[in-house]
Amino acid sequence: MDKQFVPVIGKDIIESLTLGMYEDSRFIFREYIQNSADQIDKAIREGLINKNEGEIHIDINPNKRIIVIEDNATGIQKDKVRPILQNIAQSTKQRGVDKGFRGIGRLGGLAYCEKLIFETSFKGENLKSQLIWEAASLKDIINNRNEKEDAISVINQVTSLEQFEESTDAHYFKVILEGVSHDDLLDKKEVERYLSMVAPLPYPTRFIYKTEIYKEVRLENFILDEYKIILNTEQLFKGYSTIIYKGDDTDKKKEDEVIDIAFFKEYAEDGELLFWGWHSVSEKNQSLNQVNYSRGFRLRKSNIQIGDEYTLLKLHRDRRFHFYFFGEVHGIHSDLIPNSRRDNFTENEIYFEFEKKLKNYFHTQIHKLCYTASEINSSLRRIEELKTFEVEYNKKSSNGFTDHKEREEYKGQFEKKKENAIKAQKKIEKIEQDAKDNELLPVQKILNRVTVPISSTRIDVQEPISEDSKPKFRTDNLSSLTKEQRKFTSKIFTIIRNVLPHEVSENLIQKIEEELS
Repeated sequence: MDKQFVPVIGKDIIESLTLGMYEDSRFIFREYIQNSADQIDKAIREGLINKNEGEIHIDINPNKRIIVIEDNATGIQKDKVRPILQNIAQSTKQRGVDKGFRGIGRLGGLAYCEKLIFETSFKGENLKSQLIWEAASLKDIINNRNEKEDAISVINQVTSLEQFEESTDAHYFKVILEGVSHDDLLDKKEVERYLSMVAPLPYPTRFIYKTEIYKEVRLENFILDEYKIILNTEQLFKGYSTIIYKGDDTDKKKEDEVIDIAFFKEYAEDGELLFWGWHSVSEKNQSLNQVNYSRGFRLRKSNIQIGDEYTLLKLHRDRRFHFYFFGEVHGIHSDLIPNSRRDNFTENEIYFEFEKKLKNYFHTQIHKLCYTASEINSSLRRIEELKTFEVEYNKKSSNGFTDHKEREEYKGQFEKKKENAIKAQKKIEKIEQDAKDNELLPVQKILNRVTVPISSTRIDVQEPISEDSKPKFRTDNLSSLTKEQRKFTSKIFTIIRNVLPHEVSENLIQKIEEELS
């Protein structure tokens, strides 16, 4: 072995670990919030702040193109600023304990600004430190293919440390992005929407099932991390609501609502809680429009979203069912470790067990719920179709048919709809019984919601006209015409009905009736 050889780590490694790490620029908010959350936890453990005093403030100034993210946690001691903030991929955090642990996320902002500044103060020290990364210069150096600098020399070129006086009581960590290059990072509304599903936020008051969620969390005895995060002047909450909308952001209308939530969990073979979650139950139980931004089963670790709304899609037996719900799957097991991109977990034995058991839940319980709810709704539609048609049939019988053929068509349609409605009623009754026998709680909730419609649509209707009764025809109302004239007019009505669309033919026949009355 050549002991004289010294490996060189080229400057491109910096781009791979920072500038080229993620596809969505908004991830930087997640990374900085994650770091702040870890330090708030540490500050609470050390008694620096009380549990309810930790705060993360995000200030977006689109006019000056500046973003500031600040927490009131531990800060960093002056002699540790360089080792922590200038090194790459050398974190002091604990894998499986802290939310972040690789030491690369904090540099993600380099890709989206001209200057990245870390400003911090540690309680008991009378100064604050500013470690400055010249992001614009870093990009120029990396893009210059004529020079082959090593990573360490590049870092030394683009970083500098400055220190200023500060109160000894101050303790904070601040990230400042100057000259932000991406407009989507400066769009407060879009950032708020993004964080409403990604960040470790509390549930909003409007989501009435939050009390049940917190109760279940206490019963399962695990911590659901939540932090007070303020964007400009407004505190952020998760994006869940009990209202399900249709349309788009410019014109959305209520389509359905969440009538309950269901909980699920699985344990690993080692006895540790593997995952825990909840999902919505809605009356219609159908695919949610994209205007419902929080739709889908969302994967979370330490209450921070892993990946996006599509991450768990592949685990479903029928993928469309993924977006029938609002829901969360919290990876609880200590060996479920987010990968470096945080788009899924690192592949290990626990992850494969997690995937297998969650897939089984989706394939059985979720799949069955969706199909059963679909059968309930389709059965109710058949019953409602009979009721609607019965009204139309009675009206037609009273006003008169165009001819014998139309009467037979109505009779045939009535018998078919009645047969379908009777089958539908039996289907609902069977589902109702199965739900009671098997304790299928989500199905029972849906059934309870539609109990009144079911009870009011028992199939006891009779055909409006019996075989012995004499049918009434529309020409019977034309008393001014002779029998032969009415017979001729009836033929005209039949021709009109046969050759023209229903609505057009009906309007024309009505006009003729008005003229001949």
